[in-house]
Amino acid sequence: MVLNQQSDIKLLHTLAEKQQVLEQFGIDSLIVHPFDEAFANLSAEEFVKNILVDIFKTQKIIIGYDHRFGKNRSADITVLKEFGIKYSFEVEEISAQEINEVSVSSTKIRTALTEGNIEKANQYLGHAYTLSGNVQRGRGIGKTINFATANLKINEPYKLIPKDGVYVVSAIIDNKQVMGMMNIGYNPTVEGKTQSIEVHFLNFNQNLYDASLQIFLHKRIRNELKFNNLEALKNQLEKDKQTTLEYFKTAGNKL
Repeated sequence: MVLNQQSDIKLLHTLAEKQQVLEQFGIDSLIVHPFDEAFANLSAEEFVKNILVDIFKTQKIIIGYDHRFGKNRSADITVLKEFGIKYSFEVEEISAQEINEVSVSSTKIRTALTEGNIEKANQYLGHAYTLSGNVQRGRGIGKTINFATANLKINEPYKLIPKDGVYVVSAIIDNKQVMGMMNIGYNPTVEGKTQSIEVHFLNFNQNLYDASLQIFLHKRIRNELKFNNLEALKNQLEKDKQTTLEYFKTAGNKL
């Protein structure tokens, strides 16, 4: 976003979501350093000495095996270990993480999400993929067929949106976990023009306009479909609702 603004690569987490995940792991302190061209132009040794050593008085660094740093990503963990000897700090290496003999990477997670394989993405992530945003007013069509939805607006354009379709989801609302189903797509049955993210919560009746929500994605049910009329859409949504309820009844998937 700073060095290559033409890149269309999407990120798995917003900054706020990263902070939340780190907090859940019990991190005591988090420092987010502004990233700009001046910071990017620091050589590897300037970064280590001026920031890690002089500012943070670093005694130990725990870093991934494939981490690179410094201008033009010139240095790797081998160089960092050499700096550790020079500036008296310890370096601990995190080896490649594997699931079913497959090395986990952000690229593989992105691929799973764009293919709609949310369960594989969640397995690689170690937690449910999330979408965070504010509820805005929609067209209100869902209410007319008893499937009112919360229309989620995601403010960060760099956030990766999974493949269009219908998903089993959940959310924490007023400290309670609520089941739901979510559609990502263009609402072809009612001639939608832009992509929307709409969540219908089960057994829930509360005004959520302008509320901030974090949606946890669990399973993709089906592709988005165009129906001949709203009655046909309602019938399919009833089936999706039963699929969602069955998902949460399954062992290990209970809220």
